[in-house]
Amino acid sequence: MAQLKTRLKEYRLSAGMKQDELAEKVGVRRETVIRLEKGLYNPSLKLAMDIAKVFETTVEELFWFE
Repeated sequence: MAQLKTRLKEYRLSAGMKQDELAEKVGVRRETVIRLEKGLYNPSLKLAMDIAKVFETTVEELFWFE
């Protein structure tokens, strides 16, 4: 099975943003952001697009399967 990989933490830290700040911007709990950053949660397409919009990048830049 493919493993979800992400650059979410890298982007978040570069933006000087805390996990709870990102969570609030995209309408999820902080725990969801933690699980996303660890690759333990596969985001819905809407959530992935909302996160990409926050960082002004593409979904493919933030998430991929290996």
